Amino acid sequence: MVIKGMTKVCGKIVVAIGSPEAPKNAENPFSAAERREMIQRALQGENIIPNFDLSIIEVPDVGDDEAWAKKCLELSETVHQVWTGNEWTKTCFEKVGVEVKDIKEVPGISATEIRRRMKEGGDWKALVPPEVASYLGELNASERIRKI
Repeated sequence: MVIKGMTKVCGKIVVAIGSPEAPKNAENPFSAAERREMIQRALQGENIIPNFDLSIIEVPDVGDDEAWAKKCLELSETVHQVWTGNEWTKTCFEKVGVEVKDIKEVPGISATEIRRRMKEGGDWKALVPPEVASYLGELNASERIRKI
């Protein structure tokens, strides 16, 4: 888990959930509250919460890249660097002068692949932490994804 590695070099970590106001769709089938719960359960499973200074924020879409990055910074308080594997996010923060650290893709970790397997009835549970698999089961996530 990338965040586990970050705890070794960061004093505080802020995880941002984007587009909390967006309606559920095939690409984003979970609400912001559900995504928050998945993140919290995964972090608790790795014993990161409550043993590390970490917060989770929700950042609404604002329609402008630079304004969005500034909104993230405003909601995060003090930010020394941003870690991301997303080129758009990287560009947004570079525009406002924040150092960006690249996160390399973790082999076998792909939300797109997980959703595909859920939709097709494949084995997806091995691709997520057990705590998240359990929660997704509670949500009947596979059925939800098949219906979207």
